[in-house]
Amino acid sequence: MSTLTPTTPATPATAPPTSARSRRHRRGAAAWTTLVLVTAGAVVTAAPFLLLLLNAFKSSADYSTHGPLAWPTSFTLDAFADYLGRVDFPLALANSVVVSVVVSFAGVAIGLLAAYALGIGRIRGRTSVVAVLLLATMLPHEALIYPLFYGAQATGTLNTIWSVIIVFTVLQGAYATYLLSSVMSTVPPSLLEAAALDGASRWRILTQVVAPVLRPTMGVLVVFFFIWTWNEFYIPLVLLADPASQTVPIALSTLRGQHSIDITVLNAGSLLSLLPTLAFFVFFQRTLSRGVTAGAVK
Repeated sequence: MSTLTPTTPATPATAPPTSARSRRHRRGAAAWTTLVLVTAGAVVTAAPFLLLLLNAFKSSADYSTHGPLAWPTSFTLDAFADYLGRVDFPLALANSVVVSVVVSFAGVAIGLLAAYALGIGRIRGRTSVVAVLLLATMLPHEALIYPLFYGAQATGTLNTIWSVIIVFTVLQGAYATYLLSSVMSTVPPSLLEAAALDGASRWRILTQVVAPVLRPTMGVLVVFFFIWTWNEFYIPLVLLADPASQTVPIALSTLRGQHSIDITVLNAGSLLSLLPTLAFFVFFQRTLSRGVTAGAVK
């Protein structure tokens, strides 16, 4: 009598984790797509600067013969020498640095003081005041130029850098007040009450409690105000007719003749005027990134 041995049913082969592979494939494709798009965007963004850099080291004859996109036949500093011979660049650079630095820090300081009253003091008519400040930042400079010109003429500041400093400090201070008052209204009242119970005065609360909380935002405003003021053209063009008080953008505009313009010299001057703002931006890049991401994590 034969014995029947039970047989174990065959185990089916384990299927490969296709879902995990497909997810990894999709993530890899998305990462490569993002990298390609970011690279293309960086190239497009850097193209004007690279073109400016390329043409600044060309000679006028080379530019006229081969055009702006051709590689220079020889790199030369003639355009820079010509620019420095036509324009008192050190004086214009000093004027721009003084105006931009004073405006950026003074505008933030005025905005901090005004925003302290609006955001924490809760003065009567706060909404109306903030609306007026917002409206002031939205007005085009062309609508303000006549009263600004006659005001500078009446105060004796016309053709001096102080006319531009006063104007832009007020304009940037209005924007800083609008922004800082909105941020300051989110400061926890318990923090201010605890400082007041400890005997801190209003000035001490502002400088030792509120200002440290707003430091990232104020750092961003300083960077932006410096760059915005440095690049301002229309109001300084009207208020600074004296060459001794002109800023870098105004001095650069004097290169444009009535019937002709030397493109290589203009590129060289533009490159020199761009370098200080790039250095300032790189120096404060960490401050800018901290300020932008300050409210991302509570």
